[in-house]
Amino acid sequence: MPLDIVTIPCLSDNYAYLVSGDDGVAVIDAPEAAPIIDALESRGWTPGVIMLTHHHHDHVGGVAELRAKYGCKVMGPKAEEGKLPPLDFALPDGMRGGSGNSVMEVIAVPGHTLGHVAYHYPEGKAVFTADSLMALGCGRVFEGTPEMMWESLSKLAALPPETMVYSGHEYTASNARFALTIEPDNADLISRSEEIAAANAAGQPTAQVPLSLELATNPFLRASRPEVKSALGMEGATDAAVFAEIRARKDRF
Repeated sequence: MPLDIVTIPCLSDNYAYLVSGDDGVAVIDAPEAAPIIDALESRGWTPGVIMLTHHHHDHVGGVAELRAKYGCKVMGPKAEEGKLPPLDFALPDGMRGGSGNSVMEVIAVPGHTLGHVAYHYPEGKAVFTADSLMALGCGRVFEGTPEMMWESLSKLAALPPETMVYSGHEYTASNARFALTIEPDNADLISRSEEIAAANAAGQPTAQVPLSLELATNPFLRASRPEVKSALGMEGATDAAVFAEIRARKDRF
């Protein structure tokens, strides 16, 4: 059976996710408790664990209330253990656990924060990337370096292309406008931008997409492409340097 994944809008533009599989129900990131509780109660689900991607408050603000209500365990990146709510399990890079469609592996994706992780479900064909890889974008490089973030994104880009990417914010419309400044003639990007506009008008989320679509349209994943380097006048530059230029342009956008 496939994973049952529920997208939960939180705060102004955050997402939390419920993942129901062979090992029960997990909450991935907890920006605020109320909408997560509503989603759980409407389905009659009880979470066994909260899985945190990084320490920023807009991803952990609901942890205490959820833990108090459900008695669930909390896990998160070992590299950020001192900055997170108290953890029952501190997860190292590469840890793998679970059974059936709930098999999960931890992927270190530093850059946005130094200890940021993504949660990959290989059997469920899903990856939860929060503020590392985002729909048509990536998180700001707050704590790491552009080289570090490029390496992290390259890890995610190497996952099977059919993997569904579930990111942490509804920034897609703005990201699309920026992406078109890098590749204005990318037919896939033009089509996707039109679809995003229509989805936004209908009040539908757009931050949950196949990796294959990101590879075809996300400029931050395409820094190694000759056509992108040419568009930026950086034909002889390293991939990481091109990524850094794209990130700097987005920071000013």
